[in-house]
Amino acid sequence: MNEKISLKDAISIGIGGMVGGGIFAVLGLAVSLAKGGTPVAFLFAGLIALLTAYSYAKLSKKYPENGGTVRFVHQQYGNGIFAGGINNLLWVSYIVMLALYASAFGSYGAEMFSITGNKEIDTRIFQSAIILIALFINYLSVKLVGEIESIAVVIKLIILIGFIGVGFYGFSIHPENLGQLAPSNWENPMLILSGGMVIFVAYEGFELIANSISDLKNKEKNIEKAYFGAVGFVVILYILIAIVTVGALPFKEIANAQDYVLAKAAEPTLGQIGFTIITITALISTFSAINATVLGSGRVNYDIAEDEELPQYFTHKFWGKPIGLLITAILSITLVNSFNLQSISTAGSAGFLLIFAIVNFIGFKRHQELESKKWIHLLATILCALAFMTLIIQQFAENKIGVLTALGIILFCFLLEYAYKKTVPNTL
Repeated sequence: MNEKISLKDAISIGIGGMVGGGIFAVLGLAVSLAKGGTPVAFLFAGLIALLTAYSYAKLSKKYPENGGTVRFVHQQYGNGIFAGGINNLLWVSYIVMLALYASAFGSYGAEMFSITGNKEIDTRIFQSAIILIALFINYLSVKLVGEIESIAVVIKLIILIGFIGVGFYGFSIHPENLGQLAPSNWENPMLILSGGMVIFVAYEGFELIANSISDLKNKEKNIEKAYFGAVGFVVILYILIAIVTVGALPFKEIANAQDYVLAKAAEPTLGQIGFTIITITALISTFSAINATVLGSGRVNYDIAEDEELPQYFTHKFWGKPIGLLITAILSITLVNSFNLQSISTAGSAGFLLIFAIVNFIGFKRHQELESKKWIHLLATILCALAFMTLIIQQFAENKIGVLTALGIILFCFLLEYAYKKTVPNTL
């Protein structure tokens, strides 16, 4: 328990948290919104992630023993209804992310294996079963979860970097779709911005670095390097993946293969072998992301309950683990089988944009004791808030269910906290 983690380990945690199921789940959705401007959408979302990472880095440096969003919110807002509502939203947003990753696993799994002969039914079987398998592994051994993560990070990064290399080589053989990247094929700025916000969930994983800061070697020197190293690497990776995908396939084919587009983008150069390799990578990546998210979200609601912002029931154990593990899995299975990918992605992005806006605002309010640049925190707060509103307004025209789901989840988290605090008044 006393072992310290290196800067390389901390960066790996951040990269592993970001390059999980998100890129496999939302890439096709991003292209459907932004068309040739998809790399710009990823860049804009990445810029917001980098600015928010600045706030996380400064807050983690100031509160290294109490790292993480839950603690940052408590430092500023105490233990009231607002703080509890935001921390509940963090837990529910993890549930949404779990559903998003499971959705991607189900789509890629159904493309590779047929169980019933009906692709829609197979997708539902895969996306439900993988959450149950991850839950079982979490009950079996936390150490096993860590070992799976370590192996998965290496495999997916090697193959994704290889995918980029092969993709750029493929442009010399199949250059016919490169014109799709030209500005004339970009959607209007509002749709590009909206595309960036819908796919923001592909970046939210850097927040996991905050939970490991207390064990980081040379904190003063390495905290900022860990955040910026992880986010900077992933921004470049995602932009290159978006360029290869848009340049490899006609928009019509991307739309038809929206749920498994990354595997489809490997076909022009590598054929069926490329499709299979990327599909396997997607299954490994989404499984590792589900595994880690089940573990992380179970711990989050346990911590929130310990802080008396959720009923003490959530501190109970089931088979030796927090009951939140089981509740999280059940809610995620319900969510992934009730809503489509775009609605889930919208809800996840909205939740994290709101949470990150508040964390950035905390950085702004505490900039003197953090010894940080006030304007960066303020800019990050404004951009997160604007991005949240843009997402809600633009998506409401096309995806009312997704927007109502997102707003309903946010409202529910605060009403839940209000009802709990009224029931147990001594927690105020």
